[in-house]
Amino acid sequence: MQYSIAWADPQENVRRLDQRLAAIQGQADIAVVPEMFSTGFCTDRPGLAEPWGGETCQALQRMADTYGIAIMGSLIVRVEGDGLRNRGFMFAPHAEPRYIDKRHLYKHGGEAEFITAGDQREVWEYRGVKIRLAICYDLRFPVWLRQDKQNLYDILVVVGCWPTARIKYWDTMLPARGAENHCYAVGVNMVGTDGLQIAYNGHSAAYDTWLNDLAGFADGEEGTRIVELPMEKLWHFREVLPQWQDADEYTIHK
Repeated sequence: MQYSIAWADPQENVRRLDQRLAAIQGQADIAVVPEMFSTGFCTDRPGLAEPWGGETCQALQRMADTYGIAIMGSLIVRVEGDGLRNRGFMFAPHAEPRYIDKRHLYKHGGEAEFITAGDQREVWEYRGVKIRLAICYDLRFPVWLRQDKQNLYDILVVVGCWPTARIKYWDTMLPARGAENHCYAVGVNMVGTDGLQIAYNGHSAAYDTWLNDLAGFADGEEGTRIVELPMEKLWHFREVLPQWQDADEYTIHK
């Protein structure tokens, strides 16, 4: 779901998402929205942070339950005694929400000044498919997103507020992470101009095992694309070319 985000207006952004989900009810398993979908990339507005489980989280769970679709994205939350987090989430129908916190904070945009980094490297299983979520700047760090032999994932989902000025990096690194990790790579970005007058032109994409973009968004286009990611094709591809078996062992010091 590639669209503009109302700056610092959680209620309006929940309303926009509700409308978009209603339009695709029964047509998809997962809906992916941009980073900080409820506020925009408001890194200098700590007052916008909500407690995890607060009003926006309740709305996300209600929408997941109502429309029968899992929702993935991120929002800014306040963790009691532990500061603010840019929290990536999956709200699935009638299930406990799952989350990870953004690992790499974008210091140039002021994110590190208010927000605390996370260290979760979780793979979530949903309807038989294993999914890894990353948030925007995390895309630049391939070691953090690297598969390991014991915990392969099928889909890498990256949610971002990635500006037009640096969009070529997004266009290059998203399929690269898919190729490195022998998985589908899905990236969702916003479009429009935010409250700081920073422009975004989208380039949301869904790359298959041959690095074809199945989403096909035009530059700056606002809209929803439904793409099919056949797992049997991916699993067969991994059997024919099992590059994951030849990967180097590594350790991440968190």
